Amino acid sequence: MNILGATLRVCVDDLEAAVPFYERLSGAPALRFERGGVRVAAVGCFLLMSGPAAELEVLRKVAATIAVTDVDQAHKTLDELGADIIAGPVATPAGRNLIVRHPDGAVYEYADRRPA
Repeated sequence: MNILGATLRVCVDDLEAAVPFYERLSGAPALRFERGGVRVAAVGCFLLMSGPAAELEVLRKVAATIAVTDVDQAHKTLDELGADIIAGPVATPAGRNLIVRHPDGAVYEYADRRPA
C-alpha cells in the first residue's frame, strides 16, 4: 500500500463563509461537491464539510482522509493487519474510498482517485 498524503477533515456551520479563509490559507481554490446531503469543499489539505447535524456527527468520527494509490490494495493490507473495515470500498465523486477502524480505535477514510 502506498500512502500519498492526508487530508484534514473540518466540519463547519457555514461552508460559504469558511471557504475564503481556507483558500487564502492554503493558496488553493476550493473543489466543491455534495454527497449524501453534505456540502463539501476540498481546499488544499483541508476537506470542509457542512450539512445536517446527524450527518456531520458521523463524519466527525473519522479522524482524517488518507490518500492511497489503490483502495483495493489498502483494503487487503489493512485487513491483513487486523483493521476493522467499517464500509467500502465504494465509489465517490473523485474515485473510491473505504472507512477503517485501526486496532487502536482510530477511524480513517482511505481514498484513491481511481474510477470504480
